[in-house]
Amino acid sequence: MTVAAQARLVFRHADYRRYLSARFMVMNASMMTAVVIGWQIWDLTQSTLYLGYAGLAEFVPNILFALPAGQFADRHDRRYILMGCMALFAVSTAALFLVSIMPHPSVWMIFAISAVTGLARAYIAPASQSLMPLLVPAELFPSAVALAATAIKIGTILGPVIGGFLNALGTEVVYAVATAIFLLAFWLTTGYGTPLMAKSEAEPGVGGLLAGIRYVKSQPLILGSISLDLFAVLLGGATALLPVYASDILHVGSSGLGLLRAAPGCGSALMAVALSIWPLERRIGPKMFWSVAVFGVATIVFGLSQSLILSLAALVVLGAADMISVVIRQTLVQIRTPNEMRGRVSSINWLFIGASNELGEFESGLTAAWFGTVPAVVIGGVGTLMVAAVWMALFPSLRQADRMRGD
Repeated sequence: MTVAAQARLVFRHADYRRYLSARFMVMNASMMTAVVIGWQIWDLTQSTLYLGYAGLAEFVPNILFALPAGQFADRHDRRYILMGCMALFAVSTAALFLVSIMPHPSVWMIFAISAVTGLARAYIAPASQSLMPLLVPAELFPSAVALAATAIKIGTILGPVIGGFLNALGTEVVYAVATAIFLLAFWLTTGYGTPLMAKSEAEPGVGGLLAGIRYVKSQPLILGSISLDLFAVLLGGATALLPVYASDILHVGSSGLGLLRAAPGCGSALMAVALSIWPLERRIGPKMFWSVAVFGVATIVFGLSQSLILSLAALVVLGAADMISVVIRQTLVQIRTPNEMRGRVSSINWLFIGASNELGEFESGLTAAWFGTVPAVVIGGVGTLMVAAVWMALFPSLRQADRMRGD
């Protein structure tokens, strides 16, 4: 069956269409907001350290609530969890709108609202990631994953571009549009036709809370892949410093910042389409390590570049390499985890993702404050290469892994 034919079959399922549309909208609005928050903080403070604090503000709720959120997703109807989180996204973005129209916006209020957003992300991630297998038949699941990844990455492309250009009309305009998009995603989520719960109720208490950790520890391929992604992106992520590059190094303004933020998503989307046509079937371990190495090299090239074209090209390559790692990690988590534990395992996966992204932004801001912007990005890229080498030694089963379902 061709990819197009599989896609048509997937789209026949109304709940999946709602799911895909809502996830696209949430990603689009989130990326619009992220671009403007970074630009606004830089405009208010001119401090790379404060850019790092923004990532830290979102990360702290993630690490505090990730495991309870996974257990919650396995014990309750995931549809209502999604609705609550999207409502919280809308409220927090509306609060950012109110802050932006103040005569003297407070950066600390932005951090506080970012923390609320981080709380919503902690709960929406395991609920969203674990319900997709309930929306389509098992034989269509690989196509559903590929389509979802593509839609999300398109959102990461459009969101920053739209946010960057709307920012020319005013920061409050971006926040207003993003709030409306979150409300539309909330409305779509109310239309699910069936309950979206696990087949068996998760174990209550601390034992159930820690079951996901025990399961991940028992699966070296899952543990190795998600921890590799954690430390590679933690060190190599330069996203927090893009406002500095746009303003002071490349001199391209807020519209250029939107392009820079969209470039990794563009590379990821192109790679997601390629992987849906030519799926990763063999030698997944070596391919994952190669993708991390390419991610590190692209980060170094971006850090040293003073050309907008070269910078965009490096970010596109960076995003494409990261997508290979994402697909391998997500497929391993979803295929090798039973449905009744998928929420808790997904929460651990999301905790690692959140740490690599939000904590990585703090790390980038901190090292930039210490060493300067360009050295911080280059050091991060070198660190990513070192992590790949160390993980090859620590996880030989991942290095030698051949197939997703088992060799």
